[in-house]
Amino acid sequence: MKTATALPAARSRTPLSVPAFRRFGLASLVSATGSAMAPLALAYSVIGQGSGAGTLGLVLALNTVPTILFLLVGGVLADRLSRSRLLFLGNLLAAAAQGTLAATVGTGRATTTSIALCGLVSGVAVAFIQPATQGALAQIVPPEHLQRANAWLRLPTNAVKVAGPVIGGLVVAARGPAWALAWDALTFAAAALLLLGLRLDAPPSVGSALSSLREGWTGFWSRTWLWTYTAAGTVLVAAWLAGFQLLGPLVAARHYDGARGWGLVQAAFAGGLLAGTLVCLRWKPRRLLAVAVAAGFTLMLPLVAMGTGLPLPAVLSAALLAGIGLDISIVAWATAFQQHVPAPEQGRMGAFNNVGERLAIPLGYLLTALAARMWDTRTVLLACAALIAAAVVLNLCVPEVYRVNRRQLDDY
Repeated sequence: MKTATALPAARSRTPLSVPAFRRFGLASLVSATGSAMAPLALAYSVIGQGSGAGTLGLVLALNTVPTILFLLVGGVLADRLSRSRLLFLGNLLAAAAQGTLAATVGTGRATTTSIALCGLVSGVAVAFIQPATQGALAQIVPPEHLQRANAWLRLPTNAVKVAGPVIGGLVVAARGPAWALAWDALTFAAAALLLLGLRLDAPPSVGSALSSLREGWTGFWSRTWLWTYTAAGTVLVAAWLAGFQLLGPLVAARHYDGARGWGLVQAAFAGGLLAGTLVCLRWKPRRLLAVAVAAGFTLMLPLVAMGTGLPLPAVLSAALLAGIGLDISIVAWATAFQQHVPAPEQGRMGAFNNVGERLAIPLGYLLTALAARMWDTRTVLLACAALIAAAVVLNLCVPEVYRVNRRQLDDY
């Protein structure tokens, strides 16, 4: 049975005046308090067993593979079923995976295999959460408030991310990674309970799931700006995550005081995300997609800083600027996507976009891990930075990028 839609009949003055948006935002905030600590805790769970770049790359790759395999399924379901129910189930599954991981790490029974298996389950959960999240916001708030809603949604979660990595670094250093992983599991469970009360209509659907998937691919390929952005993102995201998430903790362990230093780098990056959100609350660029693409340049800065051996304050400054650019890019992209893709198609279009951007991540992790065996880590970091720059420049050469602009209904 379909539930009542959360979109109010009367236009609200701000996204915060919509009760469903407040619940949605609170669930994101609660989950973010755990997710801010999880990457550092996962990395040092692996490093604590005496493993290096190769093993960490394998674990991170196995976390991504199931997301790629199930994203299209999640996208089709997000355009056929209640997105709020999918969000509830996805968060519940993630809570179970992180709870199991925390228990095995805390009892000393964790192995590379058990960590990877928990990552597999977490990856499946993400595959159902992500497409539903992209389409849910358009059902919750009026279209003229989309950019502000995207920014407000990110503001508190980014604020949490500022302190989260620092606290996570201290917790990992003092008590071990299991405590941070347990908190992550608890926050996923709390978010699931909040989302259980968010009742959204199932989007109208016609035909079989397979026909929906075929129609989705046709719609995706017909939008040149969408598939070229996805192709560039495949390179950019892989290079960023391989350089920052994979090699970053290893460089910090050798040159920047280990977990504490890496926690500060992540906190600086999160501070940049917060600053970028504040910019997006005030700045409403007309060329949404061009801004989203160009802001990706900033992601190369911390990789260059670490790759050239700059001191920790310089790395922190570079991470701050990268965070500002990334958040501007995310909000601009989300608003462009929500304005230029019809709501009933957003689950599938978002899934194709995410599959494309995630597809190169396992290969990127593995190739980076192999490259780190042949070349020094800092050389590999500089190579990742060069790939980011190339992806952005090539994407800016696509004419359609400059045609996906802000629609007048969002001028408020």
